[in-house]
Amino acid sequence: MLFSLITIFSTSFILALSGALMPGPVLTVTVSESTRRGVVAGPLMIFGHGLLELTLVVALLAGLAPFFTRDDVFVVVSLLGGIILLWMACSMIKELPTLQLHDVDNQEQTRSLVLAGILLSLSNPYWFIWWATIGIGYIMYAAKFGFLGIGAFFTGHILADLAWYSLISFGVAKGKRYFSDTFYRRLIFVCAAFLMIFSCYFFYSGLGKGYFILQAHQII
Repeated sequence: MLFSLITIFSTSFILALSGALMPGPVLTVTVSESTRRGVVAGPLMIFGHGLLELTLVVALLAGLAPFFTRDDVFVVVSLLGGIILLWMACSMIKELPTLQLHDVDNQEQTRSLVLAGILLSLSNPYWFIWWATIGIGYIMYAAKFGFLGIGAFFTGHILADLAWYSLISFGVAKGKRYFSDTFYRRLIFVCAAFLMIFSCYFFYSGLGKGYFILQAHQII
């Protein structure tokens, strides 16, 4: 039993870490916000991300996996996600002319990073697909060992995200003393550009899937 739980934890950690290492909207915003909020940015983002994933695990255990793999759900999430990312990117670009590193620590921070972690995860349709396919497979295996199995799986999964994003926040926050205002603005611009790229990709995916659905209905 103990060996099985350790195996579930370790494999869940490794799988989640491999996914966390891949660039995405959560990583992009973590980098930009770490210059503003410091080392707490990553953990706060992952706290929101983790709350959402815990809710999703409960939903999958309740039998909602087929819902998350529906084509129409994919289209809606893709388009809404594209809108959210585009809005965030435009907001970052709008702030560029007035951004100064020495003012960052003195600025009133009103944006909720926990909420940002939730929204950025929700905006990614492939996040739903991963959980409704690979994730549900792990959950079903872990469920054989009861709540301890589910706990081992989820703990390993979320700790991988927390470890990586905390490391990213620490590196950016501690390194910002070496940034000039020009470099800082360029960093934020690059982050905004990546969000726009992700936004376009989500729009493309959603519209492409929507077109396929419409064509299928016309054929029928």
